[in-house]
Amino acid sequence: MRIKACFLFILILIMRQPVDVQAAVLLIPMDKSQTNHLKSYGLAYWALTKGVEVNWMLNYRGGSFSMTHNVLIERECRIRGIGFEVLPDARFQAIREEIADPAANMDIVKLEKPPKIAVYSPKTKQPWDDAVTLVLTYAEIPYEVVFDDEVLQNKLALYDWLHLHHEDFSGQYGKFWASFANAAWYRNEVKEAESTAKKHGFAKVSQLKLAVVKRIREFVSGGGFLFAMCSATDTYDIALAADGVDICESMFDGDGSDPQAQSKLNFNNCFAFHNFRLSRNPYEYEYSDIDMTNQRMGVTEKNDFFTLFDFSAKWDPIPSMLCQSHEQVIKGFMGQTTSFKKNLLKPNVLVMGEYKPKSEARYIHGEFGKGTWTFYGGHDPEDYQHLVEEPPTDLNLYPNSPGYRLILNNILFPAAKKKEQKT
Repeated sequence: MRIKACFLFILILIMRQPVDVQAAVLLIPMDKSQTNHLKSYGLAYWALTKGVEVNWMLNYRGGSFSMTHNVLIERECRIRGIGFEVLPDARFQAIREEIADPAANMDIVKLEKPPKIAVYSPKTKQPWDDAVTLVLTYAEIPYEVVFDDEVLQNKLALYDWLHLHHEDFSGQYGKFWASFANAAWYRNEVKEAESTAKKHGFAKVSQLKLAVVKRIREFVSGGGFLFAMCSATDTYDIALAADGVDICESMFDGDGSDPQAQSKLNFNNCFAFHNFRLSRNPYEYEYSDIDMTNQRMGVTEKNDFFTLFDFSAKWDPIPSMLCQSHEQVIKGFMGQTTSFKKNLLKPNVLVMGEYKPKSEARYIHGEFGKGTWTFYGGHDPEDYQHLVEEPPTDLNLYPNSPGYRLILNNILFPAAKKKEQKT
């Protein structure tokens, strides 16, 4: 036991050695030479937890990571199947000079502190129900699950980064009623949501969810980082716009919706969207005309791709970080909310990925108060049309997925040293 304790103590000392100007550098390339892009993010996160400063080398070989070399990090790379290179200091200094060239669209951002991550999700959901929890588990990045109770108890202040599971914040239970009203899982979800609403003093689930989105808005305004996919994107804004307006039909909340609901929407409350029209039909598997899933005539898995925008790494580091990839053209994938109609985006929304033939945005970003939000359309980047009760995606088959890389970019983004970010 004493020998083991001494060995661990020595390893800790190695990890905390000060950076020496002559020290070798461990480079994790993120171009097409990388054997496992997804686990590379987990390695960077793990290094941060050990007190190691990590460089995120924007646009250099696909957004590579570098850190002072030591044997423990090298060993961890081998265990996780991650490709790496050990560079002498002189070689790394030459790379730094190449990146610093004003004509080069590259930059180095320091990552200093691992963000504390929360996923807003029902406790009964499994990791494979959601792409973010799936890739967090695969990349070995720790996270905690929160839901309505924790949000309303103001526990979001404990976290830096929040992901919204594929939630319906409008109070219409995903509009699954037409197809799954008699399914046991649907009835259980309704029962659980109604019970939670009652516990917190709300007469309807829509009122509960409105209170939740307002607390999330406070989290972002205070400096939090919000990431959402699929239906959690548009229903978040719909819930905010419908503050004080009943948009749910009787099968969802026991009474009819407000006939004037559309005219009473307040788009000033929204993060991303405005001037949208609600889907008032309870039989339609859609919330509004924000989503373009049903407007993609002629788009199939074979021709569905979206393109990432190329941002200036030195002057626009935030979107540059969020778009780091070894591929600029990403395979499309569907969801209940697949993409966003561009003419319904607010003027200050930044489009980071689009499908030009249909004028649809797939990947968008914005600021609110001191924080930021990012919305990513679709359900699973490696499952083109994920259906209810389908088996989970095996990410061992997709270790280099550029679509999943966009999720992991968002997870590391809060770790960036703030004074390195230019405005």
